[in-house]
Amino acid sequence: MNPVMSLTINFSLLQIAYLIASVTFVIGLKMMSNPKTARSGNLLGAFGMSVAIVGTLVLHDNHVPGLIYGLILLAILIGTVAGWVTARKVAMTKMPELVSLFNGMGGACAALISLIEFPHMQHDTGSMLSVLAGLVIGSVSFSGSMIAYLKLNGTMNKAVRIPAYNIVNTVVMAIVLVYAAVMVFVSGFDTTFHVYVLLILALVYGILFVIPIGGADMPVVISLLNSFTGLAAAFGGFLYGNKAMLTGGILVGSAGTLLTLVMCKAMNRPLSNVIFGAFGGGSTSSAAGGNAEGGTVKDITVSDLAVLMNYSKKVIIVPGYGLAVAQAQHVIHEIEELLESRGVEVKYAIHPVAGRMPGHMNVLLAESNVDYSKLSEMEEINPEFTSTDVVLIVGANDVVNPAAKNDPSSPIYGMPILEVDQASHVIVNKRSMNSGYAGIDNPLFYDPKTSMLFGDAKSVLTALAAEIKSL
Repeated sequence: MNPVMSLTINFSLLQIAYLIASVTFVIGLKMMSNPKTARSGNLLGAFGMSVAIVGTLVLHDNHVPGLIYGLILLAILIGTVAGWVTARKVAMTKMPELVSLFNGMGGACAALISLIEFPHMQHDTGSMLSVLAGLVIGSVSFSGSMIAYLKLNGTMNKAVRIPAYNIVNTVVMAIVLVYAAVMVFVSGFDTTFHVYVLLILALVYGILFVIPIGGADMPVVISLLNSFTGLAAAFGGFLYGNKAMLTGGILVGSAGTLLTLVMCKAMNRPLSNVIFGAFGGGSTSSAAGGNAEGGTVKDITVSDLAVLMNYSKKVIIVPGYGLAVAQAQHVIHEIEELLESRGVEVKYAIHPVAGRMPGHMNVLLAESNVDYSKLSEMEEINPEFTSTDVVLIVGANDVVNPAAKNDPSSPIYGMPILEVDQASHVIVNKRSMNSGYAGIDNPLFYDPKTSMLFGDAKSVLTALAAEIKSL
């Protein structure tokens, strides 16, 4: 066959492969919006990515030595096995850390691509813009995600308050942007030395960007960093003219951005306030048994709660991170089924920022096969609390804190919450009276309608299920 014709055919087939990948990305993302089709959507997207990878290796027109192909295949094999084993073994409590880690790897990949391609693009302004944008955004995503990972796994469990950090962060960001612009438009600055200086500055900014942000804002930050990684990948797609890479990056970037804005809206806080406000940095909490106003708490036994729930007409369960920590999602599903078999209506109230990552509670409950129709978002469930007999809060704290409505001095004032205090009875399962992830006290615990059920969620809920069965 004519070599020119052969190259033309290969190029056409490669573009078809990228088109297939792009279509599967779009359809897969749409399927992932529903728990019933999410697994299939994920597999479809993975299939599309496999088509794009195989197409690139087989149909690309560059002549690559066999050793290089071997190294590429070895790297793919190692990455596939490592990712598969890690994802299979990770506990649900560690899922947020895994998301941060994988997202950081995506940012690092985009930054490394830019470093590799930089020497070949020094005299092309458009390509230089793509290279440096991918370098900066990918580096910020990588270092920021690593800090988020350390915060989520408890290694860095307190927000670090840098003096005048807003000014410091803004100055560093300005330096990064100006330095990148100078490298693009000023002759003599497009050297390897300067690109590594820019890399270091971007990594430093990623650390400064995330390090002061408090724990309660981490779901928003994770989503934002995810959008950064997508944007960096999209610039790589521009650089290579790779349709699959471009489509995937745009989808990840836009989805992450939209999710970030949705969560900010759910918290009634602008994104700038999340980034520069750094709330959750450690307000004082009260000692067990009382609060600043001298309130007291009352507890309830498992047997009393079993009777109360058994004779209720409507029960709403509010899951939180404590449920994930205890791995009690299967037990809570068992309690739901027991109550429903006795004619009790059971629903789950899901706050948009409950847990440590976007959609954490949805994923947790889906793992125990909870019917998705029973999961109600905050806006639709709040009007139902007034007609609810019992609200069972398992490991949630800040998302049910009435200080967000009643206390202007509270760091979370103005954040929409699940209005559980409107129910007839409120039961809170916690290990202790320690404050939540935002580090602030919760007046709900001292409400006369509230009873505390202390103990590990799995142990307590297992005992509760046994009590309900015995009635």
